[in-house]
Amino acid sequence: MTISPGKKREKIDRLSELAARDDERGVSLWQEAFRRLRGNPAAIVGAIILLIFLLVAVIGPFLVPYAATDTIGIREGLIRPGVIPGPTGEHWFGYDHQGRDEFSRMIVGARQTLLVGVVSTLIGLAIGALIGGVSGAAAGLGGRWGRWIDTTLMRFIDMLLAMPSLLLAVSIAALLGASLTTVMIAVGVVSVPVFARLLRGSMISQANSDYVLAATSLGVKKSKIALTHVVPNSLAPVIVQATLTLATAIIEAAALSFLGLGNPDTAVPEWGVMLADAQQYLGIRPSLAIYPAIAIIITALGFTLLGEAMREALDPKLRK
Repeated sequence: MTISPGKKREKIDRLSELAARDDERGVSLWQEAFRRLRGNPAAIVGAIILLIFLLVAVIGPFLVPYAATDTIGIREGLIRPGVIPGPTGEHWFGYDHQGRDEFSRMIVGARQTLLVGVVSTLIGLAIGALIGGVSGAAAGLGGRWGRWIDTTLMRFIDMLLAMPSLLLAVSIAALLGASLTTVMIAVGVVSVPVFARLLRGSMISQANSDYVLAATSLGVKKSKIALTHVVPNSLAPVIVQATLTLATAIIEAAALSFLGLGNPDTAVPEWGVMLADAQQYLGIRPSLAIYPAIAIIITALGFTLLGEAMREALDPKLRK
């Protein structure tokens, strides 16, 4: 059976059109991940939640109707034993137990909560990445002495992992004394083993790649290979974990504040401190505990949704 010249030309033109359509510029790992995130409903929901949270934390304190420390209810004689007024047209969330506008304190408290989560995550990321980077480079490229360094560092990390995270955080906070800085340090130290283990494993995996073998055969120093090639290619899962750790950090910081190990100055609004203060007024105004609890849950959910979507987009094994 023969094909007419006209049909041949039509088939060739169609194939050429398809080839031209597929002949796109190559995209990087992050560009491909961003493309996948845009089509993931969970990532979109998480990003919207985080965007709202960031806007409230950054811009909100400049737009609140009342100062977070202004005891309006006491000054106006509205706060009495056993009486805490609820929401009104002027005070959307009502008053707290000291007559302060609850809505304004929730908005201002978002900034403190974001500060605690970000700083504690950065502490854990910096220390964990340092330990994991040294251990991973030593294990993958360091020879006999490198394996000894890796073993020593990992046994220290195993000791931290052997302790329950909340118990470790409470122990550190109790030793350092109650303060907001203490909460950041305690929560940051708890996340160190996670980052260290993750970066070490990723670097060891990268150390067995073909490009490392090629660079080694060309005489490139192992330290340069580790810093300029292995580490940058190993950071993707660490960045994803940092997003997930932010959610955990906010919850753990709230837990420490709930236990009385947070900022002792309750005049400074922070969702965990507000949740702790509300416990003794549950019979009068349970909403004082509901507002910060819902805010913490929704914010942590946003970080978790976005982090899980990023993990799926960046990890070929989890891509759909």
